[in-house]
Amino acid sequence: MARTRVVVDPITRIEGHLRIEAQAENGRITNAWATSTQFRGIEIIMQGRDPRDAWAFTQRICGVCTVVHAVASCRAVEDALGIKIPANANLIRNLIHGMQFVQDHVIHFYHLHALDWVDVVSALSAKPAETAALAKKVSPWPNNSETYFSEVQNRLKTFVGSGQLGIFANGYWGHPAYKLPPAVNLLAVAHYLEALDWQRDVIRLHTVFGGKNPHPNFLVGGMASAINLDSRATINAERLTDIHDMIARAQRFVEQVYFPDLVAIAGFYKEWAGIGGGTGNYLAVGEFPDGDVRDIGSLYLPRGIILNKDISKVWPYDEKLVKEYINSSWYEYSKGDDAGLHPYEGETKAKYSGPKTPWTYLQDEKKYSWMKAPRYDGRAMEVGPLARMLVAYGSGHQEARQLIKEVLDRLEVGPPALFSTLGRVAARGIETVLLARRLSYWYNQLVDRIKGGDTQTFNGDKWDPSTWPAKAQGYGYLDAPRGALGHWVQIEDQKIARYQCVVPSTWNCSPRDGKGVPGPYEAALMDHHPLAKPDQPIEILRTIHSFDPCMACGVHVLDTTGNLVTSVQVQ
Repeated sequence: MARTRVVVDPITRIEGHLRIEAQAENGRITNAWATSTQFRGIEIIMQGRDPRDAWAFTQRICGVCTVVHAVASCRAVEDALGIKIPANANLIRNLIHGMQFVQDHVIHFYHLHALDWVDVVSALSAKPAETAALAKKVSPWPNNSETYFSEVQNRLKTFVGSGQLGIFANGYWGHPAYKLPPAVNLLAVAHYLEALDWQRDVIRLHTVFGGKNPHPNFLVGGMASAINLDSRATINAERLTDIHDMIARAQRFVEQVYFPDLVAIAGFYKEWAGIGGGTGNYLAVGEFPDGDVRDIGSLYLPRGIILNKDISKVWPYDEKLVKEYINSSWYEYSKGDDAGLHPYEGETKAKYSGPKTPWTYLQDEKKYSWMKAPRYDGRAMEVGPLARMLVAYGSGHQEARQLIKEVLDRLEVGPPALFSTLGRVAARGIETVLLARRLSYWYNQLVDRIKGGDTQTFNGDKWDPSTWPAKAQGYGYLDAPRGALGHWVQIEDQKIARYQCVVPSTWNCSPRDGKGVPGPYEAALMDHHPLAKPDQPIEILRTIHSFDPCMACGVHVLDTTGNLVTSVQVQ
């Protein structure tokens, strides 16, 4: 039996630093280890700060997830202090967060994941007329002409001819795992380039409501978005019209470019509907409240737990059942390494014990990652678009059910196909369509309220710290594009006493726990599709990228002056 060790370090086209080690027998992956190679420290620097400022610090956890940590942080502090935000502020948060979802998912498909399926160099041999004919069959998008695709192909030839592939460098071009015909490859490359301009346009919604992007401004108690239709210095009629048009352009691109491309490409890789299933357990905390965030019945995307791939039963979610373990992580707990701590008891005490020489296999180490291992009631849980769509389906969400059925029918696969690498990709596309359409609903709700005379966006009843209790604690939940996110804050004497985050990539990139149970990345890679070329493990990239990893959210390093906190050398 031929046994091979495969190491991919770093995994590119993600946010942050991720290393994957795998053991393959006769080309098939039988064991895997996921390692984040950055230290997490931002929870430490939150201690002693004004809780009203927490969102601004935690938002800098990541430069890709530019909204989610701010909203979760605001919700945590508002929960602790009993603050209910105005309806307009909730709608504005939904619009900002919703557009983040749409932009983020489209960027992931084209710019972070598509090149695992699309052979860019193959597009050079395509006939633009065939690509145009194909495009017109699947979409009324205006840029479906032979002339347009010829221009894109000529641009690509210039890249290749100069030997400077730029953004297309270092790919496994010509790999036998690529299956798309040249015409489809050219279509995908054209839309890859087009999506770059599109995403820059629609995300301007953040600058209108939040002043800038990345990292728009938020506010505990609401939003710092003054509304006055007659003032040029506030949200006025002109800016609302601009937002309306951005939403329309976002929905049009999603429905006429992104979603048709996703379904078309998936049709060539249907065998991936039986690969990369993972843990079989899924968690969604829910998102996009129509009212008070504490009213989980008002969430557009519902909350719940799916166990053992059984979508006939959605179990209730209880944040009290979340614990983090460090048996395989470079941390220490006061109660010992075998302890599982709820975030209200959570500790972030770095203790690196890994190899100090390069080219060492981390799989041989007891501890091998800066990621902690979150568990829900003792179970490793997958989070993200697939978890949300499964919970939505099981909860009777009619719009989600209709789109899921449509995709399964078009691909001619059954519901079990959802539990796979391909299922994650499809679920992300389905969710993007749902939210691109939902943006108009939130926009219309906001405009109707403004027309009715309601322009309040901030509740300052408890802004004065002298009105706060001596001790308070709060939980801020949020489902981010990459999955379930939680911020837990404890406030004493008007300052933050403890702050803990459990983020999507911590759930998904979890290392093994004390029982040896692997996390979702690791489980998804085990008993995986055979590697066609172990020295070019594109199959590993396909499954890992299907989660859309964000290591900067899970583990990161920062201090108040921006100085290096620790230096770790690994392979």
